[in-house]
Amino acid sequence: MPTTIKDIAQTTGFSTATVSRVLTNKTGFFNAKTAQKIRQAAHDLGYQKNIAATELVTQKSDVVAVIVNSTNTNFSEAIIQGIQEQAEKAHKTIIILYTENRNPKAQKKALTTAWERSVAGILLLSVNLAPANLELLKNSQIPFYFVSINFQDPTLPCITADDYEIGYLATQYLIRKGHQRIGLAGIDLSDSFTGQLRRSGYHQALADYHLPVDSSWIQTGDYSYAAGKKALTNYLADEQPVTAVIAGSDLVGIGILKQAHQQNLEIPQQLSVITIDGTQLCDFVQPSLTSVSQKFYQMGKISLHQLLADRQQSNYVSSKIVERESVLDRLQH
Repeated sequence: MPTTIKDIAQTTGFSTATVSRVLTNKTGFFNAKTAQKIRQAAHDLGYQKNIAATELVTQKSDVVAVIVNSTNTNFSEAIIQGIQEQAEKAHKTIIILYTENRNPKAQKKALTTAWERSVAGILLLSVNLAPANLELLKNSQIPFYFVSINFQDPTLPCITADDYEIGYLATQYLIRKGHQRIGLAGIDLSDSFTGQLRRSGYHQALADYHLPVDSSWIQTGDYSYAAGKKALTNYLADEQPVTAVIAGSDLVGIGILKQAHQQNLEIPQQLSVITIDGTQLCDFVQPSLTSVSQKFYQMGKISLHQLLADRQQSNYVSSKIVERESVLDRLQH
């Protein structure tokens, strides 16, 4: 059986109240010699502090819940690394819970688990909560931040990239490389404000350069590898295929590369590809993928810092173009 405070009290001869005060780092009612004797006994007896019970009594928690959406993308790891580094600096512990965008029951279970743990705050990574679950979160009185996701509701605090800017930057980059027939592939427009913002940036860049847009150039999907393969199949069915594609994620871009290889289509000589995210996957494939790279690690650090400061203020983290090997400059050929 695990060692209890009562066991330590019996061993040292002090009262359970005194032992409890020492082990919970309260001041007063005992001297340094008493504290040293109790802590040594606790160590010798293998005592382990019951964190949940302590938090119940003190109404304080050093734990932050990170709820992660089980998406088809792969950037969560970098965000979690940033959160973990910031947590260590702040002497906080992280627990990770998984859920799904289109599974309200799983979302509610993750939220309930966090509440039952009496966490100090909640970070939600690319989680698009069902309306009922969002109301539960708002009414929980627990500080929270969304990370790497945009919302139409400006009152929801989030740390994310400017997805309108991402759509614009990717399109503008391809235009400046001489491309005019530009596709946008694998983005979710059904219930994702993130996808809608990227499409708006894409449209605006084409309009600013007085270029047309064809509805067939936008191929929706779920940001997955399969969505990339399907998108390229559809593009190649057009009489005048696009010359460049903006992939909604790195996995979409890899799906396009795979399908291009199967169709004997050379990248970038016959089709240019730029991806959104810019994770290490871009360097693992051949040709390596040019990307609009998001600073996911910084998002993680900033989100936890803001959460613990209880600022409830949204921030955009800048993105940048990282040139690799998958875009052809048509102006030089």
